[in-house]
Amino acid sequence: MSLLAVLIGTLAFAVLAPIIGCFLAGLDRKISARMQGRVGPPLLQPYYDVRKLIEKDNVSVNSTEGTYITCALVFTLLAGGIFYSGGNLLMSVFVITLSGLFFIVAAYSTRSPYSEIGANRETLQVMAYEPMVLFMAVAFYMAAGTFNAAGVFSLDAPVITNIWLVFLGFLFVLTIKLRKSPFDLSYSHHAHQEIVKGITTEMSGKTLAKVEIMHWCENVLFLGWVGLFFMWGNLLSLILAVVVVLLVYFLEIWIDNNFARVKWQALLKSAWVVAFVAGFVNIAVLAYL
Repeated sequence: MSLLAVLIGTLAFAVLAPIIGCFLAGLDRKISARMQGRVGPPLLQPYYDVRKLIEKDNVSVNSTEGTYITCALVFTLLAGGIFYSGGNLLMSVFVITLSGLFFIVAAYSTRSPYSEIGANRETLQVMAYEPMVLFMAVAFYMAAGTFNAAGVFSLDAPVITNIWLVFLGFLFVLTIKLRKSPFDLSYSHHAHQEIVKGITTEMSGKTLAKVEIMHWCENVLFLGWVGLFFMWGNLLSLILAVVVVLLVYFLEIWIDNNFARVKWQALLKSAWVVAFVAGFVNIAVLAYL
């Protein structure tokens, strides 16, 4: 995978991912409203919200907060560019984790008690989902013979036939990465968050707009990882992958609207247990075979 391909992929991801992510966010709000017996906002409401944030004056607590968020957004775009250009899946995982660390540091830099609590919880969430995500990348390598996402197009069957247990484990931590209840401890779009907006409490204006756009891009990247399990050397597999991705996203919305938020202890224990059972066991079986 050449540097030029990654740069082109990053540029394409930077243009298309916010559009797709914005549409998915609006669809999320619409479906959630219907599940709750409401009409819901317009489909483009997330775009209107971000545009309003961009038009606001910059009243950030300090100058470093916006810099850290900008770095987080750039690394998110780079992670998406690496993946969607057919590059190294493991590298994409590491880069998106680096983006998450910049997000955490940005919250700590505000010195707000609410932001610090949110940052602490965000750190716990990273500790919870990261083992399973790494297991997912390793299992993909063992099933496909390469870390490159483009390698699936040379396979005779989708990798899920060999690592379906890893896929189930990844679905579990996907709820954390998409910031859905019951695992939306640090940052929630809903009014039930007891620490106000958590990690983004002190963020506003253009900085908060960058956070929203970053969240859209993250969703597109993570759902791309889901689709990777169902692709092989047949172009029709792209249609199957898109259908599965939409079904998984609907499942996450349903979970978000039907489960109460858990404590961080339950989050950490359950994620590590799932990572061991679904990830380590599946990898051990592949290694034995």
